[in-house]
Amino acid sequence: MRDIRLLGIRTLPLLGLLAALLLPVGVTAAPAAAAAPAAAGPVRVMPLGDSITGSPGCWRALLWNRLLDAGHTDVDFVGTLPAQGCGVAHDGDNEGHGGELVTNVADRNLLPARLAATLPDIVVMHFGTNDVWSNISPDRVLAAYTRLVAQMRESNPDMRVLVAQIIPMNPGTCAACAQRVVDLNARIPAWAAATSTDRSPVTVVDQWTGFDTATDTYDGVHPNDAGNEKIAARWFPALAALLDQGVPGGPGEPGDATCTASFRAVSTWQGGYQAEVTVRNTSAAPVTGWTVTVVPADGARVGQVWNGTLSTAADGTATVTDANWNGALAPGASASFGFIATAPATSSAPAATLDCTAAS
Repeated sequence: MRDIRLLGIRTLPLLGLLAALLLPVGVTAAPAAAAAPAAAGPVRVMPLGDSITGSPGCWRALLWNRLLDAGHTDVDFVGTLPAQGCGVAHDGDNEGHGGELVTNVADRNLLPARLAATLPDIVVMHFGTNDVWSNISPDRVLAAYTRLVAQMRESNPDMRVLVAQIIPMNPGTCAACAQRVVDLNARIPAWAAATSTDRSPVTVVDQWTGFDTATDTYDGVHPNDAGNEKIAARWFPALAALLDQGVPGGPGEPGDATCTASFRAVSTWQGGYQAEVTVRNTSAAPVTGWTVTVVPADGARVGQVWNGTLSTAADGTATVTDANWNGALAPGASASFGFIATAPATSSAPAATLDCTAAS
């Protein structure tokens, strides 16, 4: 939520040594979404990444104050991490975890809980620096980006995503890192164009061009005051453009209740598996009941459900409605139901296509 504590009257100081590695991200503009009425209530913006974003990530303070100066006063920076100083008053909530790899966040499924706790409308993502340092291939990094965007859309189908082509890096202990950043950044625009949709656009922000590790970082990796100014200046026009458009259908918009459903395999055996589905209210309105359609992959069929009421169509599509006692969900709240499915012996790992409908 908005942090209004006055952190000092001086301007941004030179940043001290950042203890953890960082992770940024980037891209070039993807198809723009149609303009829509602004959502009621503040637009929630999640800064997402590693220590470049959060430790202390003073470009966020600069960006916040640029937005205020431009008249964007109805914005709430969100995240599960608090502000870490920077010497100026700003909304410091963020999701910049020092040392994190974007591939680990995707592989360990860390983002959904962070999204559920904050319900952003827009994600500003600079992520991948630690992956580059660890010599993880661009293919794996982009696959992690894809998984995170899917999770963002599960949290909010109208999610807007700004993805950075990450700033250069040239640490003394990694001679190959400079070229690895170039290789990753070269792949991001095409990835963004393929991932972007009209409803949930992905926009690339070039944080690489014009950024000099000799003058804009203090260690070849982490931005100094000059670097933070450049990062904020690059984010500002892209984020301001989204705020000018308005954010339709986001969690902050009143009106119709909405929900999402996510699938998790609990256990498997020859010929079947047990799974759990989590239903989450992704709107600002209360949900009074929910219905989830479940289409199991590879010809599997749902045969038993608990914490819900099951009906099954001839083609195997299962419809599960709430069990009355778990149908009412406050904004951001969730409920779950479990099921047993039978599956052909030749089927692959358990999976299902889900669709959630909420009653308000």
